[in-house]
Amino acid sequence: MEDTAQRRIRSYVLRGGRMGTGQQRALAELGPRYVLPFTPQPPDWGAVFGRSAPLLLEVGFGMGDATAQVAAAAPERDLIGVEVHEAGIGALLRHIGEKQLGNVRILRHDAVEVLREMVAPGTLAGVHVWFPDPWHKKRHHKRRLIQPDFVELVASRLAPGGYLHCATDWQPYAEQMLEVLAASSLANTAAAYAERPAWRPLTKFEARGLRLGHGVWDLLFTRPS
Repeated sequence: MEDTAQRRIRSYVLRGGRMGTGQQRALAELGPRYVLPFTPQPPDWGAVFGRSAPLLLEVGFGMGDATAQVAAAAPERDLIGVEVHEAGIGALLRHIGEKQLGNVRILRHDAVEVLREMVAPGTLAGVHVWFPDPWHKKRHHKRRLIQPDFVELVASRLAPGGYLHCATDWQPYAEQMLEVLAASSLANTAAAYAERPAWRPLTKFEARGLRLGHGVWDLLFTRPS
């Protein structure tokens, strides 16, 4: 059994969430096809998707709105969405059904373990970490996902020229992200923060925050070729 003292601090807390009828139906009908089991070794992603295509991975896709928009706008790319909350998985499955998205697969598992065990080094075209939990209280900062070890794990899974794209609406977390990323093996594409790329959808939550005058910070780093 894993020793409690050695147990990795996770960046999320599992919470019960109410699922709507549509989400429940999507989970029952589409889950067997689009939700993959965790495995301790990389699957043949070409066989999973039925083709060879650039592979993206999104960490913590929430309710899946942005994920579905990205997948619909880039049908030439395949996307792995990693999320631990069942309601969000049901919501993304509903999007998949409505938009007929064949280029998305979902894993309900810890993203660090997915990256470590299910993704071979040098195989990802990009990784998205959009609006992760900022863990506002100082005593919880150790739970923040963007830490040196995680960034280097992502960097090792990126193909040369592949990117890590982070976004947050919490300035202290943005500052920490920039500090961690600037000290990593990845290269910044901007002098500091990047402009929001056109391919990152503007979420409803983000749009509401912008109307209220809140800031949003994007960080776009690449693995040197």
